[in-house]
Amino acid sequence: MSMWVNINPCPRAGARRRILTGVSLAVLAAALAGCMVGPDFEKPAPPTVAKYTNGADPTVTESADGIAQNFNSSDDLPVEWWRLFKNPVLDAVVRQGIASSPTIESAEASLRQSEDTLQAEYGIFYPHVDAGFSATRQQIAPESQGKSGPGAVFNLLSLSAVLSYTLDIFGGERRSIEAMEANVEQQRNTARTAYMTLSSTIVNTVVSKAAFEAEIEATQEIIASQQEQAHLTEIQAQAGRTAYSAVLSLQAQLEATEATLPPLRQKLSQSENQLAMLAGRAPANWRMPKISFADLSLPLELPVSLPSSVVHQRPDILSAEASLHVASAEIGVATAAMYPSITLNGSLGSANNTTNSFLSAGGQFWSVGADVVQPLFHGGTLWYQRKAAMDAFEASRANYRQTVLAAFQQVVDLLRAIEHDAEALAANERALNTAYQALQLVKANYNSGIAPYSDVLISNTQYFQARIADIQARAARYQDTVALFVALGGGWWNATNAPQTEAPQTGAIK
Repeated sequence: MSMWVNINPCPRAGARRRILTGVSLAVLAAALAGCMVGPDFEKPAPPTVAKYTNGADPTVTESADGIAQNFNSSDDLPVEWWRLFKNPVLDAVVRQGIASSPTIESAEASLRQSEDTLQAEYGIFYPHVDAGFSATRQQIAPESQGKSGPGAVFNLLSLSAVLSYTLDIFGGERRSIEAMEANVEQQRNTARTAYMTLSSTIVNTVVSKAAFEAEIEATQEIIASQQEQAHLTEIQAQAGRTAYSAVLSLQAQLEATEATLPPLRQKLSQSENQLAMLAGRAPANWRMPKISFADLSLPLELPVSLPSSVVHQRPDILSAEASLHVASAEIGVATAAMYPSITLNGSLGSANNTTNSFLSAGGQFWSVGADVVQPLFHGGTLWYQRKAAMDAFEASRANYRQTVLAAFQQVVDLLRAIEHDAEALAANERALNTAYQALQLVKANYNSGIAPYSDVLISNTQYFQARIADIQARAARYQDTVALFVALGGGWWNATNAPQTEAPQTGAIK
């Protein structure tokens, strides 16, 4: 349907009429601007629980390796949480990864893309003005106009400006913008997740690398000890003091221990290559110095945010909340599609046959009008599109709740894991000390001819297993501490500015 406004031929009266018409339409648009269909989004209520566990939340771990970790709800997690391990080389690797990682670069570019797309969509709130110019030479067939005779050949020059403005009376466009704003927030949390994932993966890989190096060193020490035992046993066998089968048994144990070295070296190589990749470097162009457990300081104070704070800190929860916001806005978009849409339009231009008379009054033209479209029958499409949007909202709400529950489970699992890591490490330390004393005693007795070689085999195996278990328990304690920092949200909310993305100058990393 089109509605045309006739302009009074009197210039002044026509001008006044056009001004009044424009003012009336502006007032009408402003009056209707507040009418937005669809639900207004409300942030989900924070959880009512004040703790994570069914019983009392842990407050301190058992002392292991001389360290007891404290869980402190009053402390806050720093944005550069990896610095709590107090190793400058580790700090430099993380910074270099943030500065050079293609993953971070991609996440930042995607965030900028979503922001620019949002800025582009804001143009819907402004009138659209386009200018056009055409120059043609044409001939019209007289027969097409019911005439006869030769057709006239002429030039036609046309210059015009077209203005259109869509009245967002029912808020469909505003709901669409609202959805895009929520999408930007979702992308921002995706970028935060990328930062957290990269930094935590680097720290965990450094810990794994330290564990593999420690296991290799321990295995080499055990191999040297077993070589010495095998040599002494061979001397005893040649002297007739023991059976040669003892030599073969000890040699078999030595070879089995030696066989564990290649897989450990392979894992060490993989961790080094992964660190190069995480730092944004090719493995051939990157080298990292050795970092042992002794070079790292296990954080004594572990800041544990309350559940009500975690829902506002974890990027995955905030991303799920943004998805819920998008789904809410999409209901409004689908609802507005069922209501009338009104577009104001106008044009102004001049057309003539020659450039000399191009701007003459006789060739000028203009138009003002409005288009109104009311959906009447679409076979149920619009109705079910709205129903589908409402179903999507319910699904997003359930996904949000599931994300929150999974986050709480992860935090409580890590609290218990850190608690049990300390217990396991303390037990492994006791077992390692006992196994070492037993091995030294059995070796002395065997060399004196008191103990059989089978006792040596058993003691060797027990000591080797206790040594490796102790190393793995240390690594688990570090890695579960890293995982707790990530589970709490990574500390991004404490950043006073953007994360530093330049690696500091250091000679430790090449």
